[in-house]
Amino acid sequence: MPSPYRALFAAPGSKGFSAAGLLGRMPLSMMGIGVVTMISQRTGRYGLAGALSATLALSAAVAGPQASRLVDRYGQRRVLRPAALCTLTAAAGLLLASHLAGPDWLLFVCAAGMGTVPSLGAMVRARWAALYRGTPHLHAAYSLESVVDEVCFILGPIISIGLSTSWFPEAGPLLAAGFLAAGVLWLTAQRATEPEPHPRERHTRGSALRSPGLRVLVATFTATGTVFGAVDVVTVAFADGQGHKAAASVVLALYAAGSCVAGVVFGLLRFAGEPHRRWLLGVCAMAVSMIPLLLVGNLLSLAVALFVAGLSIAPTMITTMALVERHVPRAHLTEGMTWVSTGLAVGIAIGSSVAGRVIDAVGPGAGYGVPAAAGGVAVTVGFLGYRRLSRPAPQRGGSHEHHSEREERHVA
Repeated sequence: MPSPYRALFAAPGSKGFSAAGLLGRMPLSMMGIGVVTMISQRTGRYGLAGALSATLALSAAVAGPQASRLVDRYGQRRVLRPAALCTLTAAAGLLLASHLAGPDWLLFVCAAGMGTVPSLGAMVRARWAALYRGTPHLHAAYSLESVVDEVCFILGPIISIGLSTSWFPEAGPLLAAGFLAAGVLWLTAQRATEPEPHPRERHTRGSALRSPGLRVLVATFTATGTVFGAVDVVTVAFADGQGHKAAASVVLALYAAGSCVAGVVFGLLRFAGEPHRRWLLGVCAMAVSMIPLLLVGNLLSLAVALFVAGLSIAPTMITTMALVERHVPRAHLTEGMTWVSTGLAVGIAIGSSVAGRVIDAVGPGAGYGVPAAAGGVAVTVGFLGYRRLSRPAPQRGGSHEHHSEREERHVA
């Protein structure tokens, strides 16, 4: 491992919470695509499969930030464990309803109950921020976590789709639920590195969304999430149409692999310019990378196009987290990071649902028009909100870091 990454783990407990975060984030890439594969295997209805995946993502979008706000006030352990129990109970109901051919309404109720766990990635990033705030190590830490995200997206679809297509349809989501339980228990058992909660501070009663810069990031990543959700569903359908449905996991893994490679390299670099400029460039690159998908005719060309498209993801996400820290007070940091994930989740819900309907109506060949259009929306929103990102958030009652600009110069 290159030295900037190796240096991160000199802090006691850092290896443990990073590993727990990896395990607990596996369901992020396994559950949605696992539900799509499971339902399409059982019923052949991609519209229903996409709608259920969208419901799951929307429930996480609604409940996740609220749970993260509670985490900021009361701590990770006190909130994550009961929230995970609710999610696991709902997941068990969904798998049983699928296996027993239950009614559609029951599938939707269970999917809606699965979103109570806040982003595990935000939990781990908050621990890194508590350790390295105001130092150059924080840029490497955020880069590492983006790489971990992509490792999950490389391994998760392969495992989930592979199990559901070769063993039984519910196998992928079932293993995802097991990963979630183990990851949450392991992470919350590590009390020494848990960020200090802010239960009595008056400013914690507000929302991180009061920050104009955060609202721009969330809106843009809602469109970006639409790209991700549509790509997942369309790729499964495209591979199915080519007669190699299981190969969709490998193709999607290459999409994540491109992001992983870019994230590792990006974390080794130091930048002198303003981060909001790099962010907008990354959003534009993600949008442009969707255009070649409209021209692919086989799985090989699709795999190459998705690998190239993935190169812009991790650098943009790393810069996004640096901007969140710049625009959100410390007492709302976990919530702020979760709102970005929420924007992605809402977008994934939209992309999954719309792509599923397009596939059912006109076939998978036209499906990649959905992420291409969503990429254009992301660029438009990014340009409209660019000026808000160029101004650091004003200090509010001492809740914001007095040295936030100095921190950002270190991070950048």
